Amino acid sequence: MPKVVVALLNAEQEFQQVQARDAREAGARLGLDVEVSFAEGHAVVQIQQLFKHIHAPEGERPAAIVVEAATGEGLERVARNATKAGIGWALVNARAGYVEGLRREHPELPVFRLGTDQREVGRIQGRQVHALVGTSGGVLCVQGPADSTVTAERLEGLKEALGGGFEVRGVNGDWTEASGEKAVASWLRLKSTESFRPDAVVSQNDSMAAGARKALLDHRREWSGLPLVGCDGLPDGGQRMVAEGRLAATVVAPSNAGPALELLGRWLKSRQMPPPEVLLAPRSHPPEDRLRRVR
Repeated sequence: MPKVVVALLNAEQEFQQVQARDAREAGARLGLDVEVSFAEGHAVVQIQQLFKHIHAPEGERPAAIVVEAATGEGLERVARNATKAGIGWALVNARAGYVEGLRREHPELPVFRLGTDQREVGRIQGRQVHALVGTSGGVLCVQGPADSTVTAERLEGLKEALGGGFEVRGVNGDWTEASGEKAVASWLRLKSTESFRPDAVVSQNDSMAAGARKALLDHRREWSGLPLVGCDGLPDGGQRMVAEGRLAATVVAPSNAGPALELLGRWLKSRQMPPPEVLLAPRSHPPEDRLRRVR
């Protein structure tokens, strides 16, 4: 049974658990031995985990690695070592310039990137804000880590959809609820907030949105009625938060692990090479035309 390693970020995040479950179910369906590891948000831990597999005896190495990188371009050396060892490389939910080069250097291996269309995630959030508050105003954006391509692309899409009528200010978390709360609480203590009242708070995932809401309730209760927009949209996460009125809207982002394994399964079975890039479409929850103006 071919072995595939799926390297994810943080076991404490609900979306990461969904990815892990999706990977294991896809592996069982495809006849793959799937091993899931979590880096607990630390790049060094993830690199150590991956090198353990890459430097294993030849008969114990995986056929491929599916990785959600804990750092921006920091896995290039790991990826090069993997492909030199004959291991395929699937990068999910991130962009990295080295992937195209590795694909050319190792045409015999499945080397590709797969992920949610992150710019479209941002565009959907921008359209949600328009539907909720109109064509102008202020937006506080609770972003992921500054070196993450997901962070950058979601912000680009948000600004594109908002247009010139909005002022956007940002704070950075690390995708966890605690980090969202801390980032917003710290921002609220700045003197610059006295001249900037947001009309909406956009968080790049639902966990940070929950943290942002808690910070507003604890430190600026008069702003606690601001519409909050999130992302991930899990049935027991963001979608439930919308139903309970804790979020005005979220974006449903599909799991990437299962689709990546499907492509690897085809390659292992028939040597059908995956395309260099696959983008999965997100969607608004609730649909944009069902959002009600709050201002």
